[in-house]
Amino acid sequence: MQHLFSADTSLVRRAVDAGADLETRDDRGRTPLLVAVTENRVEVAGILVEAGADPNALDGRHDTPWLVTGVTGNVPMAQVLLKAKPDLTITNRFGGVSLIPASERGHVEYVRLVASSGIDVDHVNDLGWTALLEAVILGDGGPRHQEVVRALVAAGADVDLADKEGVTPLAHARTKGQAAVARILGEAGAH
Repeated sequence: MQHLFSADTSLVRRAVDAGADLETRDDRGRTPLLVAVTENRVEVAGILVEAGADPNALDGRHDTPWLVTGVTGNVPMAQVLLKAKPDLTITNRFGGVSLIPASERGHVEYVRLVASSGIDVDHVNDLGWTALLEAVILGDGGPRHQEVVRALVAAGADVDLADKEGVTPLAHARTKGQAAVARILGEAGAH
């Protein structure tokens, strides 16, 4: 079983071929696939996905292999997991889908990939924020966050969808002095 948690692809492949339980858990409730995703072991993750490992297996922190890709922004890993058809509606402990932390962190290529995967680009988390709101509120307004905003707008994000207080992404961008982001949102038709 421990070989499934290994970084050594040959050990993982042997364990899979021997019929090891792909959903076994470590002391933190993580599956081998979740550990592979967390530790950037793309090849190991590929072996596990090909063998049928669950991209939606929740651990004790309410993370799944798929959700962790949004935090890491690892595009090759996301591509591997998309082959396993993850549930794009599963939320993290903050009520957000994978696109939200990726937008906050400025993971441009990840946002471009996932925003076109069928995920709800207007999903609202427990704070009342969408991916677009997180990109503006928690982003720095720099080039990466500008590109994230462009990608979300291009994917059809509702630029007028306000937070719980009724403040739109454009109003937040203006308040934070994010002129370039405000310009992008303004051109997209925000009020």
